[in-house]
Amino acid sequence: MRMGIAASSAFHQRAAVKRFPLLLTIALSLAARGVAETVKDREGAVRKDRAAVENDARWIYNDWQRGFAEAKRTGKPLLIVLRCVPCVACMRIDAQVLLQESDVAPLLEQFVCVRLINANALDLSLFQFDYDLSFSTLFFNGDGTVYGRYGSWIHQKNPQEEATASYRRALEAALAIHREYPANRAALAGKQGGPVPFKTPLEIPMLAGKYPSSLDWEGKVVQSCVHCHQIGDAFRASYRDQHQPIPPELIFPMPAPETIGLTLMPDQAARVEAVAADSIAARAGFLPGDEIASFAGQPPISIADISWALHRAPGSGSLEAVVTREGVKKPLVLTLPAGWREKADISRRVGTWPMRAMAAGGLVLEDLANDERGRRGLDAAQMALFVKGLGQYGLHAAAKNAGFQKEDVIVEIDGRTTRMTEGELIGYLLAKHSPGERVTAAVQRGTQRIELTLPMQ
Repeated sequence: MRMGIAASSAFHQRAAVKRFPLLLTIALSLAARGVAETVKDREGAVRKDRAAVENDARWIYNDWQRGFAEAKRTGKPLLIVLRCVPCVACMRIDAQVLLQESDVAPLLEQFVCVRLINANALDLSLFQFDYDLSFSTLFFNGDGTVYGRYGSWIHQKNPQEEATASYRRALEAALAIHREYPANRAALAGKQGGPVPFKTPLEIPMLAGKYPSSLDWEGKVVQSCVHCHQIGDAFRASYRDQHQPIPPELIFPMPAPETIGLTLMPDQAARVEAVAADSIAARAGFLPGDEIASFAGQPPISIADISWALHRAPGSGSLEAVVTREGVKKPLVLTLPAGWREKADISRRVGTWPMRAMAAGGLVLEDLANDERGRRGLDAAQMALFVKGLGQYGLHAAAKNAGFQKEDVIVEIDGRTTRMTEGELIGYLLAKHSPGERVTAAVQRGTQRIELTLPMQ
């Protein structure tokens, strides 16, 4: 629900300050970069959305408390869509969900439907989902019990993707769970949100005192919005400001099933399309065509539910699953080795940009492919992180100011020389080093090896 990106002029004015608070720096850096493509007239898009949906009897607009009350009154399940209106990502699937002639419309009529376009007043004990997505849906019982989550990275990456098959499957599965409730309450325990240190986003230090509790429709509505991604940013910054390690589940949130070697069919709820060789999933016995009936004890209604279960999974240990294979239920056990979570790809996440400032001084890195390593005389097992880009302002300019250049290849950092991804490096540095510390690095620049020092922030 990123309702807009602040003008970069404010960032440049503050960039001259020698050292300003990390939280403000992160927010301004994120705004200056323009991490999410938005429509040109953001203000107009938000006001147009309100005018259209407020007059649509099928939807409750921007009032989740009313949605819960209506679900209790009617006995219907509750569906809450969280949407960044001006964000281009997920635009087509959002339009399909709102369209009265959509193939999901008959299913939506069986829910109490709420549309939220800002995160200011969310109850964070209830609303725990993938904050980096521009379109998400949570399914509830009126008593607050979570039935499941929906969020698609396919639609996030491709704004023109309008397929609703996966959404339809999630709606059908949520309705099936509702029909069995409360007899199935125990199976839903793992889907419920965990404890949080702040009740609402506006209590988190990064956001406190900067936003109203509701949108300013009489003034600058876009600027009054708390974006969904700011929740994750603010949680991470609260740890960093206190010089505490950021929990791994906040660095690598909502891991995709591919993290453990599972590729799921995009138009199904949780059916296996492929299993990576010698992966965690392969060793557990998953096979293409398996229908996941239970994952970590939870009935999945979408791929996002699998990601949620992985989000709550331990740093190491076992995780049980049940698949339906040729009509027969088969139990499987995944063995999660230490460090499994760090294999998650976080490169495309909005929330990774502030972490790049904290741990990498604004460097945008890519692990070199083996063929390119060969051309550069680098071994397949060694570190070779190619500098795709680097920030230019504020804390995101720290690497540039330290002497790093675009197209450098980092071959050693903090004494580590083994191969790792950008995400693994970010996770390692955030866990091992606090703001104010400095780590040594070596880069290959042409035929030269150059020693540099990278500040932690």
